Order: sequence, then C-alpha cells, then structure tokens
Amino acid sequence: MAKKLTNKMLQAMHLKMVRIRRFEEEAGRLMEDGKIPGALHLYVGQEAVASGVMQHLADDDYITSTHRGHGHLIAKGGDFSKMFAELFGKATGYCKGKGGSMHISNMALGMLGANGIVGGGPPIAMGAAFSNRFRRTKQISVAFFGDGASNEGSFHEAANMAALYKLPCLFVCENNGYGEYTSQANHQAIVDVADRAAGYGMPGVVVDGMDVVAVYEAAGEAIDRARKGEGPTLLECKTYRFYDHVGVRGMGLTYRTDEELEDWKAKDAIQSFEKVLLKQKVMTQKKIEQVYDEVNADIEQAISFAESSPYPAPEDLLTDVYNQGATA
Repeated sequence: MAKKLTNKMLQAMHLKMVRIRRFEEEAGRLMEDGKIPGALHLYVGQEAVASGVMQHLADDDYITSTHRGHGHLIAKGGDFSKMFAELFGKATGYCKGKGGSMHISNMALGMLGANGIVGGGPPIAMGAAFSNRFRRTKQISVAFFGDGASNEGSFHEAANMAALYKLPCLFVCENNGYGEYTSQANHQAIVDVADRAAGYGMPGVVVDGMDVVAVYEAAGEAIDRARKGEGPTLLECKTYRFYDHVGVRGMGLTYRTDEELEDWKAKDAIQSFEKVLLKQKVMTQKKIEQVYDEVNADIEQAISFAESSPYPAPEDLLTDVYNQGATA
C-alpha cells in the first residue's frame, strides 16, 4: 500500500512536474532556435506519470526510459546542467555529449538509459530486476514505455519472464494514445493495454495518467507487491502529449485534431494539481510562483553552463564506446 501523502510529498511531486515542464519547454525552444542538434521527443503533458511513480523510488532503484526520456531522468533527480550539456553535445553532459537526447543515462541515479529503440527498455528493466532478485536486495526496476511499444515482442518476452520468476519489476505503459503518428485504435484491437497483463499472470491496472496522486497510489501498491517478492504489475497510465511526436508543434497536425488537444489540455496535470494544492492549503499562490521562479533560475544557469562547456575532444571519439582492453 502506498504511503500516506504528506504535504511535503505533495510539494515534492509538484516540484518534479514543474521541473519537467519547464525543462522541456526550454529544450524545445532551444531546438527550434537551432542550438540543440537532432530531434527532441518532449514529455510535455505526461509529467504526472514520471512524478507519481518516481516519488516511491530510491537512487538505487532502476528505471529504463524511452525516446521521450527527459522527464524520467528529471523525476529521478537528474541535474539540469548535465542534462542540457548532454543535449548540446558537450563533454560535461551525463554521457559526455555522446548519448544526446534519446540515449541519456546516469547509473548513479539508477537511470539505465533512454532508448531510441521502441520497446528496448522492458528487457533491460527485467534484467535489472533479475539481478536484484539474484543479489537478494530490496531494489526494484521500473520500465517506462508507450502504447506502441506494448506491441513489440521485446515487451512480451520481458513481461513473461518477469511474471514467471516473480521478479521485482513494474511495467509502466504511458498510453498517450499514439504510437508515433498512429492512433491506438489503428494499431491495437484493445482499449486498455493493461488487459494484456492477464496473459502473463500478473495484475493489470489502469489509472488516470493526468492525476499525479492517482498515479502515486497505484504505483505504490504495485511497487509494494514487487518489493515483497509478489512479482510484477502492468500499470497503464492514460495520458497525452501536448506536442507533436518530435518537436514543439501542437496545433494543426494531420493525425489528430486541435479539438482533441484542447480537451486534453483542459486536464493539464500541473494546473489541476495546483488547484488541489491551493484548495487543501498545501501551498499558497505565492509559494507556487516561487517554485516557478526557482526552477526558471536553475534552468537559466544550466543553459549558461551548457553553452560555455567544451565539446568532446577528437581524441576521445572512441572513449567509453569500445572496451579498448578486450581480447578475443
């Protein structure tokens, strides 16, 4: 059972969501300005999922992420300066500028990596959970993935093995309604991805992914089961991305309507949660504004750090890429 939420915990989840939202908004702006190379898959709209789940995790718990992975690392405690530096391709980034957006990772925080391969995370998370079981620790692993990834064989193989051996693993499907540009109705015959859990003998739970408290409570029960040795859970969080699959465009897309976007924006997880915090007197409007001011100041400092950092030296091209001492 999830721990009862204190005011401090509610404020912590709010801070996580604001940090994610503001980071992603600024990253998108910098990409549009041509300052960040490559494509960014932004997490705007889905902040409640990472924040609610991660509130239960310690640094030594493992997570695997997706191509839309900035929010997961931020919610796990990621440092803005190292994250922006990585997106800029600088040597001071988490992966020394070589991972970029889709492969950012940090082992010290248990972040086993964002992944450009759709469905690439679940088998890694399952392997980490197997390690936890083998070493008899209380650690768990959490795999974040989307509705599209739930069609991949890698997810099904990982789910089967995790259930078979009752591994301490949580599968979190962030169902934002689209596999890239294809609606769920056009790539699945089911409405709830969580229904697939029954085929592997594990619980399947559906939760409102725009409600951070609901996510927190559902994840807490699943994580408690996992730590007790009762096996994995498939947690489906119904959510929505406010931006396009890639970049910052939201309106005027051909594969979804502007009306659909506006309907989901009316459920904005951060704005809805702030209304609750104000109503319950957990935070004042002044305190909420202070949170934004502090986060914005952190972002400004982080961007300055990234811009002034050096690029990797040419002689470091193969460093951390190949095991130079390996023998056949």
